[in-house]
Amino acid sequence: MAVLGPTNTGKTTYAIERMLAHRTGIIGLPLRLLAREVYDRIVELRGPSVVALVTGEERIVPPRTQYWVCTVEAMPEGMGCDFLAIDEIQLCADPERGHIFTDRLLRARGLQETQFLGADTMRSAIAELVPEATFMRRERMSELTYSGPKKISRMKPRSAIVGFSVENVYAIAELIRRQKGGAAVVMGALSPRTRNAQVEMYQNGEVDYLVATDAIGMGLNLDVDHVAFSATTKFDGRRMRALAPNELAQIAGRAGRGMKNGTFGVTGDAYPLDDGVAQAIMDHRFTPQKKLNYRNHALQFGSVKRLIETLEAPPDHEMLVRAREADDLQTLKSLSQIAEVEARATDGPSIKLLWDVCRVPDFRGIGHGEHADLAATIFNYLHQRGSLPNEWLAGKINRINRTDGDIDALSKRLAFIRTWTYVSQRKGWCDDENHWREQTRVVEDSLSDALHERLTQRFVDRRTSVLLRRLGQKEAIVAEVNDAGEVTVEGEFIGKLDGFRFSQDKGAGVAEAKTIKSAALQALGPQFHLRADRFYNAPDTEIDFTEQGGLMWGASAVGKLVAGADAMKPQVEVFVDDVAGPDVAQKVQRRLQHFIDRKVAALFEPLLNLGRDEELTGLARGFAFQMVENLGVLPRSAVAEDVKALDQDARSALRKHGIRFGQFTIFMPLLLKPAPTRLRLVLWSLAKGLDVFPESPPPGLVTIPAEQGAAEGSDTMAGYRLAGTRAIRIDMLERLADMLRSENSRSGFEAKADMLSITGMTLEQFADLMTGLGYNAEKGERPKVKAVVAAPEAVADAPASETTAEDAPAEAAVTETPAETPAADAPAETAPVEAATPETEVFYTFTWARPARANTRPARADGNKPRGKGKPQGGPRGKKAPREDKSKSFSARPAKPEKKIDPDNPFAAALMGLKDGK
Repeated sequence: MAVLGPTNTGKTTYAIERMLAHRTGIIGLPLRLLAREVYDRIVELRGPSVVALVTGEERIVPPRTQYWVCTVEAMPEGMGCDFLAIDEIQLCADPERGHIFTDRLLRARGLQETQFLGADTMRSAIAELVPEATFMRRERMSELTYSGPKKISRMKPRSAIVGFSVENVYAIAELIRRQKGGAAVVMGALSPRTRNAQVEMYQNGEVDYLVATDAIGMGLNLDVDHVAFSATTKFDGRRMRALAPNELAQIAGRAGRGMKNGTFGVTGDAYPLDDGVAQAIMDHRFTPQKKLNYRNHALQFGSVKRLIETLEAPPDHEMLVRAREADDLQTLKSLSQIAEVEARATDGPSIKLLWDVCRVPDFRGIGHGEHADLAATIFNYLHQRGSLPNEWLAGKINRINRTDGDIDALSKRLAFIRTWTYVSQRKGWCDDENHWREQTRVVEDSLSDALHERLTQRFVDRRTSVLLRRLGQKEAIVAEVNDAGEVTVEGEFIGKLDGFRFSQDKGAGVAEAKTIKSAALQALGPQFHLRADRFYNAPDTEIDFTEQGGLMWGASAVGKLVAGADAMKPQVEVFVDDVAGPDVAQKVQRRLQHFIDRKVAALFEPLLNLGRDEELTGLARGFAFQMVENLGVLPRSAVAEDVKALDQDARSALRKHGIRFGQFTIFMPLLLKPAPTRLRLVLWSLAKGLDVFPESPPPGLVTIPAEQGAAEGSDTMAGYRLAGTRAIRIDMLERLADMLRSENSRSGFEAKADMLSITGMTLEQFADLMTGLGYNAEKGERPKVKAVVAAPEAVADAPASETTAEDAPAEAAVTETPAETPAADAPAETAPVEAATPETEVFYTFTWARPARANTRPARADGNKPRGKGKPQGGPRGKKAPREDKSKSFSARPAKPEKKIDPDNPFAAALMGLKDGK
C-alpha cells in the first residue's frame, strides 16, 4: 500500500500504528534524527526490550527484538518481518540517495503488509513500478497559507527560519539572538543528542525561534507556526540549483501541526515566491515524478572490475535512470588503482570486504582523496589482520576526544567521531566490538553536549529571551533586588539599582538594551516605592554629603546639593529615574532637604544664633550679618575699618557668640572643627558656583601645602591662611602672633623653640612661613656653640645635674683633647697640630617688612617672593629699637584723662608695657 499525501497528514503515525498491530515489523526512515525520534516513540509504547534501532552510527538490538527502526541505508535484508514501511518514498528522485530508496521500493516487502509513505507526486511512479500497490490518500489536517516576505525583526514567535548552508544558519541565528533573544539550531549534521537538546530548548519555550537546514522537512515534528525561507536555492553537492515547488512544500509543511494552521513565507535576501508556486504549495499540487534514480543491486564480486561494471549497469525500465556516481563508487574506483589493494582484492570475500569498506560514509567531508586513503588503510588492516589494531583505533579516537574549542572545531570532531562510530558498528571489524562501540558513543555524547553548550552560548541570550517572553504575557513582571542592588527577573541579571537609578547591564547590545529597559519599566515600579519608603524613614546617620556636594544613602548617590538664595540654605536635586514616578521623586527630595537643613542647623548653630540675635543693633548687627554671610570666618584686613568702628559694648556682645577678633582673622573657633569646615567648603563652593569644590584638609594638621590654582578665598574657608608655600591654621596663627608681639621686629629676632613647636616646622620652613606673613628672613651662619668638657676630677666631684650642656655658658670655648698624647721620650721639636675646622649652624634673623595681605598667595613657581605694593597696614609690630632721648615739652595744664586701651588692638600688649614702665 502507498500512503500518500502532503505534510501533516499523520502518515508516519499511521505506519507506526499498523506496525505495532503486527507481531514483527521494520520501518525505514530517511534521517538518523527521525529514526531516533520514532524509536523513542515506540519504546514508550512497547518498552526497550522489543525495539531495535539500527543506523549507520548506532546499533541497539535487544535479544527479543520485534520491531526494527532503521535508516533506509541500514535496513537489514531478508528478515522476513510481517510489516515493512519506507518513509519519504519521494526521495527516490534524490540525486545522491535516490537509488537506495528506489531499491527499497522495488525489492523490500513485508510478509503481510508493506507501506510506502510519501508525497502524492509518487502515485504514477509507484503504480508503474509496483503494479500490485494500492493507494490511500491522506489530507492535511490544517491549512497552509503563504504570507509573503517578512523581516526577521518582525518575525512572530514560534517561527522556523530555513537556511541551506552552515554559514547561513549561523548568521541568521546570530541576528535573531541580538533582536529576539536567541534561537535553537537544527542541522542534519548534528548528532541526535545535540539535535534533541536544541529542539527541547525550542519546544519548552526557552527560545521562540528555530533556525534550521532543510533537514526539518523530513518528518521532524516541531511546534512551528511559521516557516520562512532565507533562500530558495541550494548547493546539491555539484551545483547551485533552485528548489522545486515540491521541495519547498516539504519544508513549508512543517508549519502548523495537528489541527493548528500554519503559514510560510520568505525573509532576508530571498525573493518572494511566484504566485503560481505559492498557490501550488497551498493546494498541494505538484508535477508527478517521472524519473527515479537507480543503481543495480545484483552485484558480482568476481573481480573489482566486474564489481564496478555491475554497479554501473543500466536500468531496465524507462522510468529508472542510472544514478550519478556516488561517493562509495568513487572510492572503489580510487582504491582499485592502488597496487597493494589490487593485490589483496583477488577473490570474492576480499572484494566484498573492499566494497563494504568503500561504503563507509565520508562524514568528515575532507575531500575524496583523503577519504580514499583512510578507506585503503582500513581495508589493508582488515585483510591482513582480520580486525583493526586496537592501538591504532585508540589513537584515532583519543585525538578527537577533546571538548575545547568553538562550534566549528566541535562540529569537525563530531563528524570525525561519526566515522569511527560507523566503523565500530561493522560486525567483525574490531576485536572488542562492544568496547569500541561504547567508547565512540561516550566520545560522541561528550562532543554533542559540548556542541549544544556552545550553540546555546553563541545563539541564545537567555536573559533577553526570558524578558521578551514575560513581556508578552499578561502577568506583571516581578524583579528581585539583592543587598548589592543587583536586579534579576526570572533569575536573569538585567542591571543594578543604585539608589533610585537603574543602570542596565553594559554588556547588552542595542536591541537587547531596549528589551531590558522595557522589562525594567514594568518590574522596578514596586521596588522604587519600597525603597522610597525605607529611605524616608532612614536615620540621618545613613545619609551623608560628599565634599563635591553629592548626597549619599550608604554607597548610593541619591542627589546633589545646588545653590539656594542664601549660602546657608542649599537646595536639593534628586537622582531618581522617571520610571519611579513623581511620588517617589518628591519623597526622596523632602527627605534629603530635611537632612541637609538639619545638618546646617547642627553644625552652624553658633552662627545661626548670631544671625537671629535681636539684641544686636547698629554696627554690631551689621558685623554679625557679614560673619553669617562669610560662614563664620573673615580675614581681618577685609573688615579692618568695620572692626575699628566697633565700640567695646558691640565687641563684647559679639564675643558672647564665640567670635574671636584675631590679629589676622576674625572667626568662631567652634566652626573650625573638621565637620563644620567640611560643610562650609561645600556651601561656599555652591555659592561661588565652582565646578570643582576644594577639599577640606585632613584634621589635626597645623600647616598644609599651598594648593596651586585654588579658588581665591578657599584657604580661609578651610580654616587656614596662606603664608609662603604653605598655609597655617587660623587658630595656630593667632597663637604665633601672640608670641611675635613680644619680639623686637625692627632690630630683628630669631625663632624660638615654641614657635617651631606650635607650627611643627623646620627652621627653613618657618622662615618661608614668616616671609609669607610679611617678614624679612635674613639667613646667616655662625660657629656652633658646644658644651665645655670639664676636667675629669671636676666632673667626678660635680653632681650629675650640674654637668649638663644647658648650664654651660653660651659663649664658653670648647676644650678639645688631642686624639693622641705624645710619648714622654718624644722629641721636643714636634710639628704643630692643625686646629680642627669649627662646626657651623644656620640661623635666620626676622625683621618686619610689611604685613601679609589678607589672601597672600603662594610663592611663585620661579621661587621669587610675591611682590606687594602699598604701605604696610596693621601688621604685627613687636618691640621697637630704643631711640635717643630727646627734649620734652612741659605744660601747666592739668593732665588729660588717659584713653582706655582696646584689648583687641594689635598693639595692646606694647601699650600696656609702656604704661607700666612710665
